[in-house]
Amino acid sequence: MAFFAARQPILDIDKKLFAYELLFRENLDNVFPENINAEEATSRMVEGLHFNLGLDGLIQNKCAFINFTHESLINQYPQLLPNDQVVVEVLETVKPGKKLLAAIIELKEKGYTIALDDYIHHRIWLHFFPYTDIIKIDWKETSMETIQKVINDIKPFPHIKLLAEKIETHEEFNIAVGLGFSYFQGYFFSRPEVLQSRAISPSQMSLANLMIELSQHEPDINAVTQVIERDVNLSFKLLRYAQSPLFKRRTEITTIKHALLVLGDQELRRFVSVLFAAQFGVAKPAELTNMSLIRARFCETLAALPGQNQSKESAFLVGLLSLLDALLDTEMTELLEKLPLADSIKQVLIHHNGVLGQYLTLLIAVEHADWSLVSQLEASLNLTADTAGQLYQQALKWANERQEFS
Repeated sequence: MAFFAARQPILDIDKKLFAYELLFRENLDNVFPENINAEEATSRMVEGLHFNLGLDGLIQNKCAFINFTHESLINQYPQLLPNDQVVVEVLETVKPGKKLLAAIIELKEKGYTIALDDYIHHRIWLHFFPYTDIIKIDWKETSMETIQKVINDIKPFPHIKLLAEKIETHEEFNIAVGLGFSYFQGYFFSRPEVLQSRAISPSQMSLANLMIELSQHEPDINAVTQVIERDVNLSFKLLRYAQSPLFKRRTEITTIKHALLVLGDQELRRFVSVLFAAQFGVAKPAELTNMSLIRARFCETLAALPGQNQSKESAFLVGLLSLLDALLDTEMTELLEKLPLADSIKQVLIHHNGVLGQYLTLLIAVEHADWSLVSQLEASLNLTADTAGQLYQQALKWANERQEFS
């Protein structure tokens, strides 16, 4: 039975990655099945993490926020997962009572972190506060009056941290920070913070030109060599990358050009993409750089599938550049005017035109766990069900392996 998970980043007050919430799908039609109840879904979720996906590759030494239903908590399903990797989310549909409280106390005694998901404020939950570590507030659905009441009621419990969900703008982020929230979930960090005109630095432009040259079907290896040789830092990172355990080779490298030839066009493009994303992502959340790499790899592997008939190189470039506006806090249209890109690529990035535009739309649907839209787009692209989930998991693994070289 197929099993996939999307993940949504949770950042701290410094916009550093704190954890991921894992969002699951279990159905060959890529839509959560109506005939499977929440209890069965939770048990399959835990089973899937054990035997299919594994937590380590998904969470990169962070924690995973995972939803649990009433019965799964009573039956202590969380104990099937390691207490140092899991935050137990008590679903908003769970009704508080003595049995639930006993189950939560047992989990706390076993070292688990407890979060109340999409918290709806009722006095009865005060009994759970001594054992609660995080309260998640739906920013879109909760009134400011209720938020203030929650803040007042948790004052006797200073260990409780507040997490704001569905934060979509930096204004909302700043308001939540001012109210004392510690953690933030939403896509505010992947959108431009303040739209402004920002120049692309010479080093950034060099990497951009390298990336564009490498997106050609037959890049000019001499031109690429010259650019890298003029930059000591770039040369060092290239040599380090070429000798990485990622590649099971023992070739002794004698020149920069030799290193380029050893890597080959495809892996060289990936190396430059890692540096590109990191260079443009200075002073931005590291997760944004990681998302750029994931998107690039996802689009590349999708284009390589039988019947797609799209350039892998162009697909990779589109995925990599798709968050450029957020990385530089500037309108995408203005940024693309400064880069020597083909107009067709610019139209994909601005308007999501054509098949490559559908690739981006599909990926964003996976990121948001919009499984209904994922299913529709898979059908439109003549993909078999579950393809997007498989490619997404592969892209996560690929990006994780290359982060240390940025």
